[in-house]
Amino acid sequence: METPKLLKIINATYLHDMVLELVFSNGARRICDFEPLSEKGVCRKLKDPSYFKNFSLDPYTVDWNNEIGFAPEFLYQISTPKPYNVDYNDEIDKVAENL
Repeated sequence: METPKLLKIINATYLHDMVLELVFSNGARRICDFEPLSEKGVCRKLKDPSYFKNFSLDPYTVDWNNEIGFAPEFLYQISTPKPYNVDYNDEIDKVAENL
């Protein structure tokens, strides 16, 4: 029986406000809004923009100053798939060329 691989976050990019793009070890790219998590306890520190932007990656997940971290599986569950980036202007141009 094959042992399931441990899910990890291998890259994180700040997008805006309290939102990060997360890349998981399974290849998934997901968008995670941390704002709902910032309402309680030590997680309130995430509301400070300079604190939020000062994250790092530990061997498994996103980490803030060794104070705040979330299991990668939890972040996967609360995040949404990254939408495929389509330049709609290019698509409109292609359609117009074929008219």
